[in-house]
Amino acid sequence: MNENKKIWSMNFGGKEVTVETGRLAKQADGSVLVSCEGTQVLVTVCSARSVKDGQDFFPLLVEYTEKFYSAGKFLGGFRKREGRPTDPETLAARLIDRPLRPLFPEGYMFDTVVSCTVMSYNPEGGDPEILAGLGSSAALTISDIPFNGPIGTAKVGRIGGEYVLNPTLEQWEESDLEISVAASSDAILMVEGEAHVVPEEEVLGAIWFAHDNIKEYVKLMNQIREEAGKAKREFVSAAPNEVMMTKITADFSSDARECISTVDKMERQAAVRALEAKVATAMEANPTDFGMAEGDAFKKEANKGVDELLYNMMRADILDEEKRIGGRKLNEVRKIETETGILATPHGSSLFTRGETQVMATVTIGGKSGEQMSDRIVGVNYDNFYLHYNFPPYSVGEARGVRGVGRRELGHGNLAERGVKSVMPADFPYTTRVVCEVLESNGSSSMGSVCSASMALMDAGVPLTAPVAGIAMGLISEEGGRYKVLTDILGDEDHLGDMDFKVAGTTEGITAIQMDIKITGLTREIVETAMAQAREGRLHILGEMAKTISTHREEFKEGVPRIETFKIPQDKIGALIGPGGKNIKQIQEDFGITMEIEEDGTVKVLGTDADAITNCIAAAELQINGPKVGTIYEAKVVTLKEYGAFVDIVPGVSGLVHVSEISEERVNDVSDYLEEGDEVKVKVVEVDRMGRLKLSIKDVEPLKKKEK
Repeated sequence: MNENKKIWSMNFGGKEVTVETGRLAKQADGSVLVSCEGTQVLVTVCSARSVKDGQDFFPLLVEYTEKFYSAGKFLGGFRKREGRPTDPETLAARLIDRPLRPLFPEGYMFDTVVSCTVMSYNPEGGDPEILAGLGSSAALTISDIPFNGPIGTAKVGRIGGEYVLNPTLEQWEESDLEISVAASSDAILMVEGEAHVVPEEEVLGAIWFAHDNIKEYVKLMNQIREEAGKAKREFVSAAPNEVMMTKITADFSSDARECISTVDKMERQAAVRALEAKVATAMEANPTDFGMAEGDAFKKEANKGVDELLYNMMRADILDEEKRIGGRKLNEVRKIETETGILATPHGSSLFTRGETQVMATVTIGGKSGEQMSDRIVGVNYDNFYLHYNFPPYSVGEARGVRGVGRRELGHGNLAERGVKSVMPADFPYTTRVVCEVLESNGSSSMGSVCSASMALMDAGVPLTAPVAGIAMGLISEEGGRYKVLTDILGDEDHLGDMDFKVAGTTEGITAIQMDIKITGLTREIVETAMAQAREGRLHILGEMAKTISTHREEFKEGVPRIETFKIPQDKIGALIGPGGKNIKQIQEDFGITMEIEEDGTVKVLGTDADAITNCIAAAELQINGPKVGTIYEAKVVTLKEYGAFVDIVPGVSGLVHVSEISEERVNDVSDYLEEGDEVKVKVVEVDRMGRLKLSIKDVEPLKKKEK
C-alpha cells in the first residue's frame, strides 16, 4: 500500500473521472493519473531550474502519446514500436498546449515539458484527449511550477438537439458538432471544433454548456491543490527597464508612428528593422541614457524596446481612436481578389487573395486507392477527403529552405479541412485531396485556405452543399473591461494583440471554429461580440467569392476519372476477383480502368474514357450473370478446331461457334474463314444444362471465305 497515494473523483459528463497522485512518476515536478471508465492517461510535468543563455521565448513542449498496448493492439506496418508522433497525436498536443501557454507568468523562460501518455483505452470510457487536458492542468496545479491555473477541458457534441459532454466514440457518429473548450472558472481560454453548418447562437450554446461543466472540475482542482499541492518555486518577472522605455518613447515615437502608418507589410518590416538599428546605435553611444551599461546586449534590448513601443502605440490607437495599421476600420475586410482555373492540369484550382495573404488551392479527384489511412488506438480509419496546407518560407520573404511539415502547418491544415469537409456531398463517390499553398502571408492564411479550397472544389465540379469562407478576428483589451474586436487581422495585429479567433462557415452557419488568446481569458460578452462581427465579415467574403464562382462546374475537366457503380451478389465477389485477383486484373488491363469492390457487393469503375467504363461494366455483369440467349456480343477468336472456333465474349466467358454456324456456305476448313485474334459478332443460340455456350456467327453476319 502506497501511503503517498491520493485519489479524488467527480462526475464529469455522466462519467466518473478520478485524479490520482503520489504513486506514479514521483520524480517529476508534477504527476497525475487521470482515469475514466477504463481509459487512463498519465500526465507529468517538468520544468528546468535554470534558463539557457540567450533564451528569449518560453520553451513549452506538450507531448501526447497513444500507446497501442493501451488498447491491446499491435501497430500496423513494418515497425511495431511507437515512433514519432502521428498527425492526430500532434493535433491533440496542440489542443492541450494552447490554453496552458498564456497561464505561465510573463517572462518565464525555463524549459517546460508536459508529457501525456495514454496507458489504457476503453472505447466506451473516457476520451483520452480530454483526460490528457484535465491531467495537464492537474499536474501543473499540484507542482511547484509557476502556473496561473487551474483550468478544465471538455468536448461537446449535440445529439438529437441536446448537448452532450464528452461523448463516446460511438456517440460522435450521431453528433452534428464537435466543440473543444478550455476555460478557467470565469473565462474562456481556448475553443476549437467543427459543425455541420450550425448557427452561431447554437455553437455559442455548446461553448457555454462546456464552460458550466468545466467550472465544477476547476473546483475539484482547487481542492486538490489545497490538499496535495506543492509551494510554488520563486519566480519574479523581470521588471521592464522603465528608463529605457521612457527614453525610447520620447525619442523614437515619431519613427514608430511612421512604421505603423506604413500599409505595405514588407515596407513596414523594413522600417521596423531600421528603427531597431537606430535605437541600438543610440544605446551604444549613450548607454546610461537608456538605463544600461557598457557591454549590455544593445541590439537585443533595442528590439524588445521597439516591440514594446509599437505594442503600446498600436493598442492605444485602436482603443482610443479606433484606428488600425494602414487606417482600416475595425470591422473592415481587406480587398479581395479571386480566380479559378488558374492551372492547366489539376482537376480544380483557385487563387484567393485578401490583402497581403494569398493562397492557391488545387483539387485532385480519384478512387479508393487515394484514401488516407490512419492507424490509431481507436482503430484503423480511411478518409476519402483530406486537405494539406503548406507554408513555404518565401510566403513571408524568408531566405531558408523547407524542412518538412511542422506542427503549425498540421494545425492550420486541420482547421481548414474541418471548415470545408462538412459541405462535401455525403454521396460523393470519389476520394478528394485539396492542397493549399500559401504564396503570401499577412494574417490568417488558414482562413484564406478555406476560401481558396471552397472555390477550387467548385472549379473541379464537386457539388458542395454551399460555398464556405473563413475569417480571423482579433482583440485589443485592457484592465477595466475596455476592448475592441478587429475583423480580418494582420500578422502584426495578431502579434501585438490579445486574440486570434478564426471562424469558417456558410451563409447559414458555422463549419469550423478556433480561438487562441494571449491573456488569461475572455468574457462571454467578448466571445459573442467576436462571433457576431465574424459573421458579418464572412458574409462579405462569400459575396466577393461569388463574383467569380458560386456553384460547381456541371462537368468534370478532361482527365478527371469518372466513377460508375453497379452491384453484384456478395457470393459473386470472389468470381469477379478471380484466383489471386487474376480476373479483375485482366478486366482492368483490357479496358484501361480501375475497379474497386466493396464488401457489400458495390463495384466502382473508374476511368477517363466513358465508353471503356460502359463496356467494362457490361463485361463484368456478363461474367457474373452469364450471357442471355438471343443476345448479340462482340467476341474474340481464341482457338480454331476442325469442328469450329472457340471465342471469348469477355475474359472467363467463352463458347463454341460450330463449323455449321460460321457461314451460309459449307465450311470445310475453319481457317479459311477465321484466324486466332479475329474480332467477330456472335449470337447466343443456346446455353446447355452444363452452362456451355453455343454461338452463331452466321445468324449475325455470315462470313465469306478469305482470299489467300
